Amino acid sequence: MQLRIENLSKTYPNGTRALRDVSLSIPTGMYGLLGPNGAGKSTLMRVLATLQDPDEGTVQFGDIDVLQQKSELRRTLGYLPQEFGLYPKVSAIRLLDHFAVLEGILNRGERKAVVESLLKHTNLWDARKVKVGEYSGGMRQRFGIAIALLGDPKLIIVDEPTAGLDPEERVRFLNLLAELGRDSVVILSTHIVDDVAELCSRMAIINKGQIMLEAEPPAAVEELRGRVWRKLIDHEQLEEHRARYHVLSNRLNLGRSAVRVLSDSLPGEGFEAVEPDLEDVYFSTLRPPAEASEQVA
Repeated sequence: MQLRIENLSKTYPNGTRALRDVSLSIPTGMYGLLGPNGAGKSTLMRVLATLQDPDEGTVQFGDIDVLQQKSELRRTLGYLPQEFGLYPKVSAIRLLDHFAVLEGILNRGERKAVVESLLKHTNLWDARKVKVGEYSGGMRQRFGIAIALLGDPKLIIVDEPTAGLDPEERVRFLNLLAELGRDSVVILSTHIVDDVAELCSRMAIINKGQIMLEAEPPAAVEELRGRVWRKLIDHEQLEEHRARYHVLSNRLNLGRSAVRVLSDSLPGEGFEAVEPDLEDVYFSTLRPPAEASEQVA
């Protein structure tokens, strides 16, 4: 199965252009959609989940015209939005059983088997009788995935799933997503670069409603090899370096700023070459050299 998005555009009544001629081809596996808050990620996810119509463009999933055959698409769709509500005073096993009925799994024996399988698959079996209102953030996200997996969907969309999770819950959740990507198209929409670096075989970077880059993460990183430099400076020197160089990022390091700079050759005294990573790709894509200079001027 493949998801094909062609020339999607969406402008809201207030004039905000959320999507601008977006085209992507997304194969089976984990696909990362990276971008800052307000970049258009959630709008694109809602269009793909048939919750919102674009102004222009087409979306095709296998033989399904997503914009014209919404009911057919929903039968094979699993969607975990950025925020979702649950009945806090109901146990996980009862609530998942309820959602299974809504999904159309009416045979009691079949439903019992599906519910138990999903709770075990999402590592919630031992907490199946706990009220979902008492779940941690990571457990809530995994329960959301259990709901999304009802009906064995072939298109799974998760919107900012690891925001706010502690490191252990994040790893557990990402491992679960990686399993799902073996047989389905899984779109991971996030602003957390590490999530995409660790999981996704392909990715796109979106900003201001436009696709800025579409690539395989390792290949995108390799493009920057030999062009990323690092230097420790006093914090007071940061603005000066931003004016002189294409600064990708800076981090405090023992009271000083460690700046990473993009340059085809040694930028100046005190810089050392470093291995590029996906975060460098992300920042260099969001802020190309000309734009970086304009913002300082």
